[in-house]
Amino acid sequence: MIDETFLTTSEVLEYLQVNLRTVYRLIKAGKIPAVRVGRQWRFRKSDIDAWLERERSGSIRPPATPATQPQAAGREGRPRVLVVDDEASIRDLLSKTLALAEYDVDVAPDGRAALERLRLFGYDLLITDLQMPGMDGLTVINEARRLHANLPVIIITGFSTEASAIEAANFGVSGYLTKPFKVPKLLSVAARALGE
Repeated sequence: MIDETFLTTSEVLEYLQVNLRTVYRLIKAGKIPAVRVGRQWRFRKSDIDAWLERERSGSIRPPATPATQPQAAGREGRPRVLVVDDEASIRDLLSKTLALAEYDVDVAPDGRAALERLRLFGYDLLITDLQMPGMDGLTVINEARRLHANLPVIIITGFSTEASAIEAANFGVSGYLTKPFKVPKLLSVAARALGE
């Protein structure tokens, strides 16, 4: 049975966790199928889900071979972002949001996995949680900077303290967001960090 559930524009904004401008840009680019009904847009939920699945599977890359040099640019020259957070829901939200905004996104559940990805691939931006089991975010940033000295970094944290904010500033991070944060704020900080 075909799912014929239709979403309004406001429901799509909530479902995808993006702003109106991003949705209109995706409609105009033909990335999100939409139907005009009078003065409103309607979106078939199954079409949105299929598009999201294509975006997710398109951003998965095979492991690099030793002869492969890390390349920062993602598909079609899109900025490549690594998201590091031990909370799966935060990783999924960030991944979905950044993919919709035309970023090529990889995720890592902890600091060790993040450093492995940083050794294999080049990235344009690192977004990391501060408090994670095992290796914390500041250690990840320190090690990432040893591998890629000029890598822009955005910190996201649910446990912000003045000391951690000062330490982050000393690391020269491009952004510092406290959870919960608004999606447009994340996109704005990411664009600024990448010089867009």
